[in-house]
Amino acid sequence: MNILLLDGHPDEARLTTHLLDTYAAALPAGTQVTRVAVRDLAFTPVLRHGYKRRTEWEPDISALAEVLDACDHLVVAFPMWWGAEPAELKGLIDRLFLPKFTFAYHVGDPWWDKLMQGRSADLIVTMDTPPFVLKWYHGNPVIRRWKGQILGFCGFAPVRTLSFGPVGENTPPRNIAKWEARVARLARSIRQKAPEKKQPRLAAFLGKDVSP
Repeated sequence: MNILLLDGHPDEARLTTHLLDTYAAALPAGTQVTRVAVRDLAFTPVLRHGYKRRTEWEPDISALAEVLDACDHLVVAFPMWWGAEPAELKGLIDRLFLPKFTFAYHVGDPWWDKLMQGRSADLIVTMDTPPFVLKWYHGNPVIRRWKGQILGFCGFAPVRTLSFGPVGENTPPRNIAKWEARVARLARSIRQKAPEKKQPRLAAFLGKDVSP
């Protein structure tokens, strides 16, 4: 299995990095792992023209698109700030998850094709807010958006989620051992809904010849 681990924290050596370390260590032997930190990528996070015309990818985004296209399973980890992911990660999604690469709108009806079908995903979110407060008081918006309007919208299935909090700025979480165990269980239990539906999408998106 080919797995892409995406660290969405703008700073290094933070809890998201540690949890991805834990995830990677628990993966079965023989798993192919590519690990990318958004903070290390050189790119403009603004989709300047929307979908009106293509904003050309920088080399780092082009390389990440190749890894995403090839992966069987995607893992995204980030801290929740002001109810959402950090700005760089949001910008990366805007720039990378484009029509005709990760999804394709239909002409003449409101539906779309989920071009990332055959791939699964895990989402790991850390937060100062206790997860039960996020769920029952706020309605779990960041989790619902990533699961339904980003990853699920593009066809990743299943999309499993873990929420960890509260996380202090300077104090190691007192529940870290339990959190590590949950992350490890997630890594050991990856399953794809329909792996036979996985199709390479990047060459066609870039307009390259994909004929035999």
